[in-house]
Amino acid sequence: MRILVVEDEPGISGFLKQGLEEESYHVDIAENGQTGLQMSLSGVYDLLLLDWMLPVISGLELCIDFRKQFPNTPVIFLTAKDTVEETITGLQSGANDYIKKPFHFEELLERIRVQLRARDISEEKYTLGPITLYTGRHLVLRGEEEVQLTQKEFALLEYLMKNKNQVCRRTQIIEKVWDIHFDYNTGVIDVFMNSLRKKLNFNTNEDYIQTVRGIGYVAKDL
Repeated sequence: MRILVVEDEPGISGFLKQGLEEESYHVDIAENGQTGLQMSLSGVYDLLLLDWMLPVISGLELCIDFRKQFPNTPVIFLTAKDTVEETITGLQSGANDYIKKPFHFEELLERIRVQLRARDISEEKYTLGPITLYTGRHLVLRGEEEVQLTQKEFALLEYLMKNKNQVCRRTQIIEKVWDIHFDYNTGVIDVFMNSLRKKLNFNTNEDYIQTVRGIGYVAKDL
């Protein structure tokens, strides 16, 4: 599991990194809100720990912007702000939990475990050869490397992987992925399929998405 800690106090971030890595989490540190936002939008993190008062942009702003792209990744605020109004504001920004500084590390660990269990229940995972797709985080990996896809490319790959080993007819794809329910030129699928295959970096021996001539496509492990 990979956690991003966005905290501008080196003593706190160092303490969190050491403690979490001893619990077998992989931890990255960002020292300001802007860097934290850029790192978080990579989509590789399973959970974010955010300080509220950060340089450049606040943890609140970071959370709001992050939530626009990743609605299901858990976010926990670590902050000295503790009024009812501030707590409500933090939760309304998209945070899943809120813990006041100073805190007991064991309590933070349990809150992290709770959020990750909840995320795992809501998120689906699909595999195809070296490719892994996570629905909740809108994340695609080839091995350990992230593959950057557009929303439509992601939706196309997700549909094929959900229906792995079944031939997906072109009319089905255009209805399920493009939400078009009338006679339409399905040639647009070929354009997206070519782009998708290039981004997934399939070589000549990796025919994981096969063309069924005149019918559609099928995703299958080799």
